[in-house]
Amino acid sequence: MRYEFTKCKDQGFGKVELLASSKSGNIATPDMPESITLRISKSSPAENVLATFEEFKVPVKKWTTVLEAILYVKQNFDHSVAVRYSCRQASCGSCGMRINGYPRLACYTKISELDSNVITVEPMYNFPVLRDLAVDMTQMFATHKKMKPYIINEESELGPGKKEFLQTPKDVENYLQFSYCIKCGLCNSGCPTMATDKSFIGPQGLAQAYRYVADSRDKGAKDRLKIVDESHGIWRCHFAGTCSHVCPKGVDPAMAIQLLRGYLLGFKK
Repeated sequence: MRYEFTKCKDQGFGKVELLASSKSGNIATPDMPESITLRISKSSPAENVLATFEEFKVPVKKWTTVLEAILYVKQNFDHSVAVRYSCRQASCGSCGMRINGYPRLACYTKISELDSNVITVEPMYNFPVLRDLAVDMTQMFATHKKMKPYIINEESELGPGKKEFLQTPKDVENYLQFSYCIKCGLCNSGCPTMATDKSFIGPQGLAQAYRYVADSRDKGAKDRLKIVDESHGIWRCHFAGTCSHVCPKGVDPAMAIQLLRGYLLGFKK
């Protein structure tokens, strides 16, 4: 198999042509092409390198994920592509990015599901870009920590004569969905309020605040409600609902925010 790299001066990005033979093992079908064009955003703000796109022809099969396509490019064409990844099974939340304009996990997105022969990958919105597809998530993690994401209860430490906390299935159901958060940042990336208010707590932090407020073992609800009830807090949410649509784990931050407002308004206790 032979590859050819050409520079498209008029479009401002590189292009790698795949000259494949029938020995590649990839069989094209009407529903699944033999190869796709992968457009990768390349930038380095720290070095004042503005974002441009480079194009690569990548062989694919029906199970090929976007992350695998990116790593194929990294291995065979451009070793400098900056991308964050780890588990490859939608558990660590590392590979969040915009795929054809939509916030997704690259390892959880099959190319065959995108119905396109051209796949464009870009860094997430609402995060400072470090380089290429890697973004700085420092603020999100700091906000998450600010929500006190742990059980607050003076009796939480086991000792002589003490027993573990008991919960009914209903008690667990109240917060279980919101405990699935993997801190991938996709909800914050899709949030229109975060695009206009950089100090906004964001759907990730608010959903995690509710996760612990709704936990029957926790006694720190007043502390968390005080944290979110401020000018850049829960009332800045306009309920666009994008955060819930893009979550890969089924967490519903939009619903969590509404339920959290219920505590502040006295509807829930």
